[in-house]
Amino acid sequence: MPADYNGRWEMVKNENFEDVMKAIDIDFATRKIAAHLHQTKVIVQNGDKFETKTLSTFRNYEVNFTVGVEFEEHTKGLDNRKVMTTVTWDGDKLVAVQKGEKENRGWTHWIEGDLLHLEITALDKVCRQVFKKA
Repeated sequence: MPADYNGRWEMVKNENFEDVMKAIDIDFATRKIAAHLHQTKVIVQNGDKFETKTLSTFRNYEVNFTVGVEFEEHTKGLDNRKVMTTVTWDGDKLVAVQKGEKENRGWTHWIEGDLLHLEITALDKVCRQVFKKA
């Protein structure tokens, strides 16, 4: 049985977010605002089906997916691109590969205790975020 990601998660750590935003061509003003935001993730998991929301005072982002099923993701509110995304299980980790105009783009989620870890990659940049279960 995979890990249980259900819950509300509050950001406690955000490293190198601006570098990843630069790699996906997010403009200077948006990067400066976004780098200082406190994010909340709300995840509803039903087996391999996920409804995820990333909430902040600046922008919200929602993406729903089924593990193992490729889908077109419109990154509206982020870099406003269309990418083909596939999320798979690697043990208890969720691993997303996003195919589009930027190489090595994707993310990995995993849980350790009451902490949700998120590693975001784009090109050669890596952002590490940590969220605590609320």
